[in-house]
Amino acid sequence: MLLKISELVMKKKAKGIYGESSSDSRIRTKRELAPGQDATAWAEVNDRFFCVSISDLDTCVEAAIGGFRSHAAPMCCCCLDAYDPMDPDGNITIKWDFMTNPGDTYTVLVSIYNYQLYRHIERPGWRLGWTWPNDEVIWDMRGAEATNQGNCSKFKGDSIPHCCEKSPTIVDLPPGTPYNMQTKNCCRGGVLSSLAQDPSLAKASFQMTMESANISSPATGKPSNFTLGIPGYTCSNATVVAPSKFQVDKQRTTQALMTWEITCSYSQFRESETPSCCVSLSTVGGEQSNFLQLPNGDGGSTTSPALLCTTHMCPIRVHWHVKESYREYWRVKVTITNFDMQSNYSDWNLVIQHPSFRSILQIFSFNYLPLVHYGEINDTGMFWGIKHYNDMLIQYGENGNVQTEMLLHKDAADFTFSGGWAFPRRLSFNGHECVMPPPDAYPTLPNGSSTMSSLVHCVSLGLSSFLLLSVVVLLLL
Repeated sequence: MLLKISELVMKKKAKGIYGESSSDSRIRTKRELAPGQDATAWAEVNDRFFCVSISDLDTCVEAAIGGFRSHAAPMCCCCLDAYDPMDPDGNITIKWDFMTNPGDTYTVLVSIYNYQLYRHIERPGWRLGWTWPNDEVIWDMRGAEATNQGNCSKFKGDSIPHCCEKSPTIVDLPPGTPYNMQTKNCCRGGVLSSLAQDPSLAKASFQMTMESANISSPATGKPSNFTLGIPGYTCSNATVVAPSKFQVDKQRTTQALMTWEITCSYSQFRESETPSCCVSLSTVGGEQSNFLQLPNGDGGSTTSPALLCTTHMCPIRVHWHVKESYREYWRVKVTITNFDMQSNYSDWNLVIQHPSFRSILQIFSFNYLPLVHYGEINDTGMFWGIKHYNDMLIQYGENGNVQTEMLLHKDAADFTFSGGWAFPRRLSFNGHECVMPPPDAYPTLPNGSSTMSSLVHCVSLGLSSFLLLSVVVLLLL
């Protein structure tokens, strides 16, 4: 069903039924609602999720493209899965480069590239899997290993394959692996950095020697059912692409005999139906927004038992506080709190979308990178911790939070405190989109050309001047 909807979208767009769009490459999928689940809950808090009354598949596809929403039963939900407007080109790409072919065996260099700007792969790391089309076996591996050897009883003698499984699962080797078992970009326990945080650690690779008689045949030789072993990711089939080229030195370049490419995309809805991050808002006057309460689809709790019991039951809370308002500047404090009493978050990152980010003057205690995807629109920023200082968000407790302050300039053309303008439009923590409070629960802020701090300052100066003048008059009398 997932592929059918995606295929229908592409076919209908190709025929011009839905018109031209710059987002034709988005993957659209269908997700059934659980019995008793509130059909409008996620639709109201995430504009990428559409609930429609469905009579046929075309209706669901039409809703996904046109944004049509109806709450009549029976319901289906369509979402723009795997498309992230804050990282439109993000994906994980897997390449199989066939390097040598001595007879029926091939030496293959498998590389995993994380092209996602801010979504990284944490421990326990990637677990690459696939299904062989025939009776292929893996004779040897460097830089990774198969979790199970499988049944290799048909092989006699001292030479036994590394893996005879029909559907092997390959995992990265841990740090400290002996040098003769390593390859370049291996042995980090399956961890991949995001592209923006550390590009040098956003790639993993391993080498394997496999045996197959039909590997070059497009019809019978390609593996299928590729998986990353990470919740939320779905992978395509292998596609033949132009052979990869390798720079040997400044003068010589070699290339693979053949290259296959697999693309894996992420969907938060495939990973979990419960929010993993919530947002709270407050202002200098002390007013604070209420958390959005989301129902569980099955009527029961799906949160971790290690979570601190709170009203929102989110593992991560991001708190946006409008701290100060000056005549030409304003200051915001952002605090990330970990409510998980067992888990730490290493190399965490936070992505925030706000129209005033083009006017950021100073960031304290965090690394910052503007994410400019659409022309010169600079409204999205990525924040992460400073190495060996606050790059680890530890479990709940006295030190279970990290925080920063931002100083921003007030642009006279568009700055306002009305209508919730001072609050972020969208946030994500470690690539998981955070649930924002409903707009009617946003705290209120004063508006006008005179800001709060300058107004208070002027009033205090006026009172001081009045009192001083009164004292002088009394003395003269």
